[in-house]
Amino acid sequence: MSDRDDFVQWVNTRLRDAEIAIHNGDAAPRRAIWSRRDPVTVLGAWKSATGQSEVKALFADLEASFSDCTSYTFELVAADVIGDMAYTVGYEHTRASVNQEPRAYTLRATQVYRREDGEWKVVHRHADTVPDTEAAS
Repeated sequence: MSDRDDFVQWVNTRLRDAEIAIHNGDAAPRRAIWSRRDPVTVLGAWKSATGQSEVKALFADLEASFSDCTSYTFELVAADVIGDMAYTVGYEHTRASVNQEPRAYTLRATQVYRREDGEWKVVHRHADTVPDTEAAS
């Protein structure tokens, strides 16, 4: 298996599982796959953060806001690995409750990863909503 294939498998398992967990109100798996070394950044669909303390606070806010994930899929558009850096671009299709209100939405998401001690860690996330995709479930 190539380095890229191994990375895509990680995206389709560990990263996916972390996203499902946070949409069920558990940010621990997401925290585990994020770098603890600066720089780390989030340009989020709802909130942004720069640096460890802001990212930690953002994850806590998301954890408190999300619950009842009934569906999450990541539609991978592009991914590559170059040395110890990698990226993904795709669409996240989610059905979950946000502040106890059922929602369905699609985000365009780009993430950058850094290999640290042999493991992939997220260092940057940019996501925004796709116009006209949010609807009540």
